[in-house]
Amino acid sequence: MKEKTNSDNKDEEPIEIEKIIELKKNDNSDDIAINSETDCKFSSTTSTTDIDLNVKSFGKAKLQSPLSNIENLELKKTYYIRDSKDRIRFDTLVNINKEPDTVSFEKAGPRSKIYYAPSRTKAGIITCGGLCPGLNDVIRSIVKELEIWYKVKKVWGFRFGYQGLAQNPEHPPIILSPEEVDDIHKRGGTVLGSSRGNPPVEEMIQSLEDKGINILFCIGGDGTLKGAHALAEEIEKRKLKISIIGIPKTIDNDIPFVEKSFGFQTAVEEASKALNRVHVEATCTPHGIGIVKLMGREAGFITAYATRSSGNVDFCLIPEMNLNFAENGGLYDEVKKVLQAKGHAVIAVSEGAGQNIIGVQNGTDDSGNTKFNDIGLYLRDDLGTHFADKWDMKVNIKYISPSYQIRSVPANSQDSIFCADLARFAVDAGMAGKTDMLIGHWKGEFTNIPLSAITNIKRRMRNDHRGWLSVLASTGQPPEWW
Repeated sequence: MKEKTNSDNKDEEPIEIEKIIELKKNDNSDDIAINSETDCKFSSTTSTTDIDLNVKSFGKAKLQSPLSNIENLELKKTYYIRDSKDRIRFDTLVNINKEPDTVSFEKAGPRSKIYYAPSRTKAGIITCGGLCPGLNDVIRSIVKELEIWYKVKKVWGFRFGYQGLAQNPEHPPIILSPEEVDDIHKRGGTVLGSSRGNPPVEEMIQSLEDKGINILFCIGGDGTLKGAHALAEEIEKRKLKISIIGIPKTIDNDIPFVEKSFGFQTAVEEASKALNRVHVEATCTPHGIGIVKLMGREAGFITAYATRSSGNVDFCLIPEMNLNFAENGGLYDEVKKVLQAKGHAVIAVSEGAGQNIIGVQNGTDDSGNTKFNDIGLYLRDDLGTHFADKWDMKVNIKYISPSYQIRSVPANSQDSIFCADLARFAVDAGMAGKTDMLIGHWKGEFTNIPLSAITNIKRRMRNDHRGWLSVLASTGQPPEWW
């Protein structure tokens, strides 16, 4: 499997890298492999290598694309496709013995040899951080995979995140059996409960030893995975044999080297419903403005994707943008233009957007995150005041903040499938004796990624990527806002 730099990678959401990673380009990246490991087989009398995959064209294109006239966006290197060079590799699987310089991830999946003896293995599961669609699906699939396929009979569920690993916790751990978890996937939330923050690492390791845990599955986002890495490092120092396996859960979808985290697709679906509903409200009142505040502290993926899904949004505001509200050419001026043109406007805003304007609070939450002021409420109040004071114009603002409703719904069908796959690959890794890692998803393949690899790397939207350009095409907002 081959990783590309941001400038080469056109089909995956980019990441911003806060430390230098040197990537070597594979000269044979355009070759078509015969032994492709996709999730389907091709039934044909023709060999794969004999199939002509070159697309016909009427001739050389000579006219300059009008997309090049968009101000403040450099599309030449990052967006335009070069017919003679840019191809999608047929097979993503890499043999590193034959291609040693190719940057690649370890492929997830079952190994022919395992490290832990099933009859003596005890596993533990924790869910941490905010709620997210699919948590129960992951718990259920871990338990079923362990018992049905690997014949592991003892699975502990630690209650309320890392707090459940404290010595003498307020909520003792529970035994999870296939019967106990059989229908939990039909419910939102997590049957184990969740929390932020954690006890001292030494205390948590002692709890794992007391219970005889061999594998701990840590389901959570950035903070949870940092905690999992700290656990694994201390376990290694003590020369203990306890595997730490992370399963990425963040509704913000901002974990590096993970194209999508579970629950994201469901969240986008629910968020787009909220946008469509506020659009109805805005259209049914004079000078109606609908505002929906969505999740996304530092990354705007869910707001951007929901905007694209809805198709009813006029302004998409995300944390990556350096926003201007009341100044000339800013948001308020553009909202006025939209109101004059069609009588209503809809704004989708990430919770972390606009902090350069409204500032942040003092202190941090239990996960160590900076406390943000409420951008949704700020826009609701300030927008109306601005229109009244500057233009003597009354606007009717309808504001929705559906974050908790979105987080607490059950996973949709696609997310349920994805959750089950993540869980199974996590069990495969744990039983094989892997540790200090998480299950990733890259170019359609499940991968094993060292937890150390995601340190100091943040996945963010980029203004010259096709995903954001799709937002601009949908909303019509000024591209120079960034």
